Amino acid sequence: MPKMKSKRAAAKRFSLTGSGKVKYKKMNLRHILTKKDKKRKRNLRAAGILSEADARRMRKQMLPYG
Repeated sequence: MPKMKSKRAAAKRFSLTGSGKVKYKKMNLRHILTKKDKKRKRNLRAAGILSEADARRMRKQMLPYG
């Protein structure tokens, strides 16, 4: 049986931490930044962690070898 392929779109957007959590970059930090306050932009810089329910599906389907 050939190797499974990971979904490339997901592999570019998500990554796994050492403990197996799924990490992603938060949205809304690309443009129209003047109306967003500093605190909001600062908090958007930090990486987000998917909830366990979503992470389980992501690890199984999208990132099979992650």
